[in-house]
Amino acid sequence: MDFTPEIKDKLNQLQEKYTAMGQDMASYLDGLLYADFLTYWDYIHLDTLLSLQSPKTPIPDEEIFIMYHQITELYFKLALHECRQIAEHESLTAEFFTARVKRINAYFNALTTSFEVMVDGMEKEQFLKFRMSLLPASGFQSGQYRMIEICATDFIRLVDKSKREELSTATIEEQFEHIYWKFGATELASGKQTLTLKQFIKKYAAQFLQLAKDRTLSNFSALYHQLQANGADVSALAEELRKLDLYVNVEWPLSHYKSAVRYLEKDPVDVAATGGTNWQKYLPPRFQKRIFYPFLWNDEQMEEWGKGWVLSVLKTLKNKD
Repeated sequence: MDFTPEIKDKLNQLQEKYTAMGQDMASYLDGLLYADFLTYWDYIHLDTLLSLQSPKTPIPDEEIFIMYHQITELYFKLALHECRQIAEHESLTAEFFTARVKRINAYFNALTTSFEVMVDGMEKEQFLKFRMSLLPASGFQSGQYRMIEICATDFIRLVDKSKREELSTATIEEQFEHIYWKFGATELASGKQTLTLKQFIKKYAAQFLQLAKDRTLSNFSALYHQLQANGADVSALAEELRKLDLYVNVEWPLSHYKSAVRYLEKDPVDVAATGGTNWQKYLPPRFQKRIFYPFLWNDEQMEEWGKGWVLSVLKTLKNKD
């Protein structure tokens, strides 16, 4: 059999590659000769993936609950993959930055538009039964979501709004003590930290603090200002960052709020969330006023942040009931 010039060229390139690494190309060709062909199910570890649902009760809809949250975490992992590409790019351009933020927005669009699986995809009676077997676990404990927030903005923007001005020049460790989500995981009766929060801090605090330090100069807000100062056209990037701000700080929390209203609101007393989180105050965007990029919004937009969304959701759900 005669080798075509293209095959000979590729063999020469392989020889150069392995020689440069001090490796024997013939040994690698032997490995290729005896290796099995790759299958789809092996490549994505399908059997393992489909075995990762372990309900704590025999209630059917619990499996829906587990799978949706697993899907959510995979989307978060995709978003963090893009965050790393942006932060670690050696010669970041506005075009590359914009394209990657657009990907993240696509992931969050898929998440927010699919949340109806949670809102309408489970029977309320089933959910209220199996949820008690999940104590004290809570979706509040999504570490990847917190990492996305840290990558997206200056860390001070994640401090509780009542402390931002006071702690503007504080260390990251000091700011972390007043990060907004800690106030959403206090016991409704006593005001003490919930077990959910204590578990979460124990597992992730060191990672969060290190990531915050690593992203001091490479979070999206800092990188935006660097590109702008260097004369780059950041108009398209600004538009994508505004969308990201809304997805992460309005649409996503609101999707959870819709679910909480559907499953946990109960006259005259609201049902507590599994982690004891104060969801009535924690989830509505208008209370937290979490805004990654205040320099991209005007005063009126920031003043009205999230209000219209929350009111429309409550009205829709009340009429639906």
